[in-house]
Amino acid sequence: MNEIPATSEVAKPEALSGREKAAILLISMEHDIAAEIFKQLPAKEIEKLSVEIAQMESVRSGAIKEVHQEFYKLIRAREYVAKGGIEFAQTVLEKAFGLTEARELIDKIKAATQVRGFNTLKKADSSQLVNFLIKEHPQTIALILSHLTPDQTADVLAEFPEELRADVAYRIATLGKISPHLLRDIEEVVDSLAEAVISEDMSKTGGTRALAEILNKANKNTERAILTHIEEFDPELASQIKGLMFVFEDIVMIDDRGIQKILKQVDKKDLSLALKAADESVKTKIMKNMSERAGQLLKEDLEFLGPVRLKEVEEAQRRIIEIIKQLEDDGEIFVSGRGKEDDVIV
Repeated sequence: MNEIPATSEVAKPEALSGREKAAILLISMEHDIAAEIFKQLPAKEIEKLSVEIAQMESVRSGAIKEVHQEFYKLIRAREYVAKGGIEFAQTVLEKAFGLTEARELIDKIKAATQVRGFNTLKKADSSQLVNFLIKEHPQTIALILSHLTPDQTADVLAEFPEELRADVAYRIATLGKISPHLLRDIEEVVDSLAEAVISEDMSKTGGTRALAEILNKANKNTERAILTHIEEFDPELASQIKGLMFVFEDIVMIDDRGIQKILKQVDKKDLSLALKAADESVKTKIMKNMSERAGQLLKEDLEFLGPVRLKEVEEAQRRIIEIIKQLEDDGEIFVSGRGKEDDVIV
């Protein structure tokens, strides 16, 4: 492993976050090994770890040693779990490391593994879910609903009383990482109905994107009521949710007349930038609603545009999305595939 100078004070290992510990582990490895590990990680996690590493100029040898020991113990604990389950692992770990440390290791593994109990709920209809959830605390409801499909959650929210619906929706949007202790409490709530394991990582539960997906599936009345309520006491959060409720690729769900109305208001430069990284289906949809001359000019613009920053493309797409949302709010266009039967136009 690479030698790391101990010239900079780093927090004690027990005070470090998981990502900080991962950064210490990586910078203490041979560069080739660290690079191989990086290849196995998602791009966003690589970015976050890179920031941690860049800010961690040097680490005390004692901190490195403790991180290495914790990593080793977690690897061993996972092996025990895989071999004989949680109870077997805890028994072996208690003998090896003592009761307190064994429990801490098991808690960390549980927090990183999958959650039981939600697949059964995914098979339930909205009435069954409402009856099951209505007695629970809104935070518990939010956590459970965030594990279901957006369609299911939208149906359940529509059946909740207005005050509870708004409260739960806000909690879904602000849901963050879940502690192992809270996770166990939630598991107990759904355990009576549980048959299998959920496939989602708890650290990705909830958030503005989750609520945006749910509201995209909800009917217009439910969507507007929830957004209005959130906007009253957290305008910035409401804006974030609205920004995620329609992505640029959703343009293909707009009818031809709607596309033509949008094109009348969109800046030509924004259109070229926005289509630079767009799917072919989006480009085709746009082109078919332009005159032959305008379509040819757009093709030429795209050919001669050259390399552009992704940030510029995304900003152009956002400006077009704002136009689309305004036209939709004004009733000028309709985005198909959103909402339920009561939104269908005939």
